[in-house]
Amino acid sequence: MLKKWHLFTPGPVPVHPKVLLAGAGPIPHHRLPEFSAVISEIRQDLKYLFQTERPVFFFASSGTGAMEAAVANLFSPGETVLVVRGGKFGERWGEIAETYGLNPIYVDVPWGKAVRPKEVEEKLENHPEIRAVLVQAHETSTGVKHPVRELAEITRSRDVLLVVDAISALGVYPLPMDEWGLDVVVAGSQKSLALPPGLSFIALSEKAWSRVESEGLPRYYFDLRREWKAYEKDTTAYTPAVSLLLSLRESLKHIREMGLERLFAHYSLLSEACREGVLALGLKLFAEEPCEALTVIELPDGVDGGKLNRILREKYGVIFAGGQGKLKGRVVRITHMGDQSPLDVVLALSALEIGLSEMGYPVKMGAGVSRALEYIKEKAREVSA
Repeated sequence: MLKKWHLFTPGPVPVHPKVLLAGAGPIPHHRLPEFSAVISEIRQDLKYLFQTERPVFFFASSGTGAMEAAVANLFSPGETVLVVRGGKFGERWGEIAETYGLNPIYVDVPWGKAVRPKEVEEKLENHPEIRAVLVQAHETSTGVKHPVRELAEITRSRDVLLVVDAISALGVYPLPMDEWGLDVVVAGSQKSLALPPGLSFIALSEKAWSRVESEGLPRYYFDLRREWKAYEKDTTAYTPAVSLLLSLRESLKHIREMGLERLFAHYSLLSEACREGVLALGLKLFAEEPCEALTVIELPDGVDGGKLNRILREKYGVIFAGGQGKLKGRVVRITHMGDQSPLDVVLALSALEIGLSEMGYPVKMGAGVSRALEYIKEKAREVSA
């Protein structure tokens, strides 16, 4: 039997055929005026998505490239940064900082919990040498949403930057950069932008940009000063990922037409419906403060996540993400990003039910699916009322 693949991983995510086709045509030359017009259009729409009046730069890299660009451009060797470490990607902030010779101080948060703003405030008071707070908008390995707005209220009045990894958060729920006073926001293409992997994005406040001009570690490709000069000419410092940018233009056009409010409501509906279904199955959510981008499910004792994912992938063509690091085998992660509708949540839950059943777990077949459908119907009534 031929399988139809269903992708529920938090990057890559399902990509709409129209977006794929936008990047499948003839390759234009990236230094011609016609492509400068494309870049200009993209940059205006990126400002809308980031909710900022500041420039948004992009690189041909995964989101980690934008994380590295933030560290390389904002700090000097030996400077101290505060890193919120509550999962694999919090660990990544620390690893990049250490690689570049910075002195990271860690706020270690139990996996599954959000950082408490008071912890961050106390660290800043006790360590006045801290130059920035590095944090995830949400930790994709655990599904936890961190209180970014509250952290910005703490850093805004200090000579401290708030650097936010929003790689799988931007465009999923509100993160208004200018309104909240976020100093640096980084993102990636293979998340809510619903593109193939290969593009990263970074935007900086005026406060952060002053560091770029006065500070800095050795950098070449990720040098934001070079990108600024190119930005003013509607081009890029180096050869961009041309096909991906054409797809990006199509994706951003769709986001503009849909509007951020409707986009956020869409992700809220999908994530809430999934969580309702998971709880109806008697399962536990791993995150105490869950985000809207994905649902992380704590597996019952005796159910190995690797084996469950293998059954679903090989027999049914359904691809969930497994746990990372200390969560390997203990959780499954179901994304809601990309080209998905409410009925994709139903499909994911039905796959979860049948997979658990095949592993011998006494799941009540249809319980999760029924509750998700009820929730979707309830919300549809609210919208139409």
